[in-house]
Amino acid sequence: MTVAALVVGLGNPGPEYSGTRHNVGQLVVSELARRGGVTLAAHKAHARVGTIRLAGSAGAPGPGVVLGIPLTYMNLSGGPVAALAKYYSVEARDVIVLHDDIDLPLGTVKIKRGGGEGGHNGLKDITRALGTKDYIRVRGGVGRPPGHMDAADYVLRPFAARERADAQWMVGVAADAVEAIVLIGLEAAQQRFHSAE
Repeated sequence: MTVAALVVGLGNPGPEYSGTRHNVGQLVVSELARRGGVTLAAHKAHARVGTIRLAGSAGAPGPGVVLGIPLTYMNLSGGPVAALAKYYSVEARDVIVLHDDIDLPLGTVKIKRGGGEGGHNGLKDITRALGTKDYIRVRGGVGRPPGHMDAADYVLRPFAARERADAQWMVGVAADAVEAIVLIGLEAAQQRFHSAE
């Protein structure tokens, strides 16, 4: 199977982080794995990995996609991402990274290629490991911390009960966005998802 993209969901390992804002990327990859009917398995690149095939036009088999969740902490995401890209012969421009973004309102999904890391340590490490910023980012908005709460503390907290429906909806939209990027291309996906607001 030809691999069209490597899709990586960022977050921290361990059950204590599983429902936190910082792990939005992992939640999206888990949703894509669920849709594809695969279980992510341990890989030597220090990640859990699975391969799915998206549905092509007229029900024909579509492109293959590698799904990955690093088993390292967020700020060490670069090593696993670069190792998976090398293992599956995926160019940096075909790497799609899913991550949380405090500068976007809860429930918002934005897509872009390249650009700055906005203080996101996971992205900084991926840029360093890949040697380029020319990868795609799908950003899931988690909102700004309330009051004077530290941003690092905020993103490591679980979604509040009143936020869970919006968060769950956003995970589904972000998964749809990844599928669109692979099937119809980055620009068409941006037009579809950014104009839907």
